[in-house]
Amino acid sequence: MRSVEGRVLAGMAGGMATLLVVFGLVVYAVIRSTLIHEFDASLISSVRLLAASAEREDEKIELGVDLGEMPEFQGKGAQAYYELWGGDGRAAARSPSLGTDDLPNLQGPVGEPAVSVFELRPGLPVRAAGLTLRSERTEGREDAAHPVTVVVARDSRLLLRQLRWLRGLLAITTGGAIALSLLAGTLIVRQALRPLKVLAAEIATIREDNLAARIETADMPTEMVPVKRRLNDLLARLEASFKRERRFTGDMAHELRTPLAGMRSCAEVTLARSRSEPEYRSSLADCLEITKTMEALVNTLLRLARTEADSALPRRESIAPADLIDACWRSCCEKAGRRGLTFENAVRADLACASDPEGLRLVFSNLLDNAAEYTDQSGAIWVTGLRRGSVVEVRIANTGCQLSAEQVGQVFDTFWRADASRTETGTHFGLGLPLVRRTLLSLGGTVTVTLEPGGVFVVRLVLPAG
Repeated sequence: MRSVEGRVLAGMAGGMATLLVVFGLVVYAVIRSTLIHEFDASLISSVRLLAASAEREDEKIELGVDLGEMPEFQGKGAQAYYELWGGDGRAAARSPSLGTDDLPNLQGPVGEPAVSVFELRPGLPVRAAGLTLRSERTEGREDAAHPVTVVVARDSRLLLRQLRWLRGLLAITTGGAIALSLLAGTLIVRQALRPLKVLAAEIATIREDNLAARIETADMPTEMVPVKRRLNDLLARLEASFKRERRFTGDMAHELRTPLAGMRSCAEVTLARSRSEPEYRSSLADCLEITKTMEALVNTLLRLARTEADSALPRRESIAPADLIDACWRSCCEKAGRRGLTFENAVRADLACASDPEGLRLVFSNLLDNAAEYTDQSGAIWVTGLRRGSVVEVRIANTGCQLSAEQVGQVFDTFWRADASRTETGTHFGLGLPLVRRTLLSLGGTVTVTLEPGGVFVVRLVLPAG
């Protein structure tokens, strides 16, 4: 692949060469036509003058003009020639400059000059004009007209030299103009592309350990400003992604360290001295509970990873959200009953969406379990739904939200929990809402959360209508 500079220069050189060559050809054609026209016009003027002075006396044809006044026809060094042809096809008169040579009998329509180009003798190119006319006998009566042809020729070597000089001048001028334009184009293109090289050099200095850096190149061309902005946006997203990765690694280490520390502590205490069978069984039971918690964490992470990596389209079928919400709430009834929560499913039974049953069940189960866990004592949970054009909107709301507006914007971050001290480690991993969002994205839907007045936490789901 050629460079941008090479392509631009090649395009400029090709375009300029084509333009200059065409321009040179047009100029040459116009000047050549003008010179030849003037040359031929002079010939025709001379042949008309001679034809007008031609007289027939008996069988002789003579010119009634004094050749002394026309020195161009005199002697061997003259550059003009004439010859008169009679009706019988024989030469009637010729100029002294012609010597023993003959000019062609250029007959044409009477009164219309004919022009020809030929070599009078080797190395002597000429242009000739002939005029055919009829003259009458000068006696008292008319007789049949006898055609007479007057031919005038001139040496065209000077004309040809002028045309060769013009061709050479135009060729040199065109070549020089192309060379100068290519040189100027090279300087201009290199100067124009210099910001690209500066930008590339600045990008090369940005590494994974300094993603906070931004492209600050000043005096950038207007066309490159959007590129600069998009690159800075990309760097910002990469920086945020790397920060999330580092935070995920730290959070993951913390989540695993706590249960592992519990298992180690339990094992060390148990092995510190000999114990009875019930004590060993109790210690193993504690380790089993910790293992189940770790297994639940790992399974959730695997499900989250598979949701992100799965490129296959989910199965779509018509689903009634009202029935699925009731089915998912049953697993939360016991927990809600202990805390005195009230639940209302106000989604119409005839409302339908197009989605994957298992994926949507996972979404509703996580959201309802999250609501049952964080709603205030004796609080309320309610679900509403409606259709808006080609989508279905489902809202799950609960009272008693203690999050700030800033914290609400972080609920979809992996391992994020409002409990900064992580006292609930082992109960909630901070993976439920991230899993909900990524599952909905794979289903062709979206999810957003808002905090309404009175501490009402609202999750808004948008799904394709069934």
